[in-house]
Amino acid sequence: MSESDKMISIAVVDDHALFREGLREILEAQDDFEVVGEAGDSDGAVALVERERPDVVLLDVEIPGDDATQTVTRMRTISPESQIIILSMYDGPQLLSRLLAAGIRGYLLKSVHRQELISAVRSVRTEPDRLVLAVSRDSFAQVQGGGSKVVLTDREREILELAAQALSNYQIATRLTLTEATIKRHLHNIFTKLGAVSRIDAVNKALAASLISPRRDQPAPRPRPNPPGLRGQRSFP
Repeated sequence: MSESDKMISIAVVDDHALFREGLREILEAQDDFEVVGEAGDSDGAVALVERERPDVVLLDVEIPGDDATQTVTRMRTISPESQIIILSMYDGPQLLSRLLAAGIRGYLLKSVHRQELISAVRSVRTEPDRLVLAVSRDSFAQVQGGGSKVVLTDREREILELAAQALSNYQIATRLTLTEATIKRHLHNIFTKLGAVSRIDAVNKALAASLISPRRDQPAPRPRPNPPGLRGQRSFP
């Protein structure tokens, strides 16, 4: 049997069960594809790769647990022959650069059509030197240039802008339909990148570097007048 005739074993990693089920249906409709397992977080993904040694891993960039680059590194250490394709809702060039350096073979936005996904899986399995990227023209240009000034990913900027509005981790997670654990992981990455020691420090550093948009100033509250008979005395809230 030639290389092109072999079944391609695939691991699907995403924290949304419905999305995994949809991917499985698309993939298993192909005669040469076999989904050998699913996982919903980074530890489960690494365990799955260690157990099955799949030909291809389809990895969501925002699963709970380790940062995507750490997850890729762990997978590559355990199973160097497994080819990893990242699936993402956004394509920040900084994140893309780190993942390419970690050894991914593909980066696809979740807006791609099924035929693009199928073609990408076959390509990384049969063409060892090929990278498959379906990202914005701007991100690709910045990655090619190697001098991107972007420090935060789109998601990290979004979270930091909400943090600048004094929203709690729970409120941010609710607004973005993410878990609190994911928000904490992103904030940890933000602190590390900016050398920040707190949310306020991170916000101030990001504003100084023009990485996030400043919040429009709100009108200052008017002081409460003293009630009759208390002229010259302090009015307590």
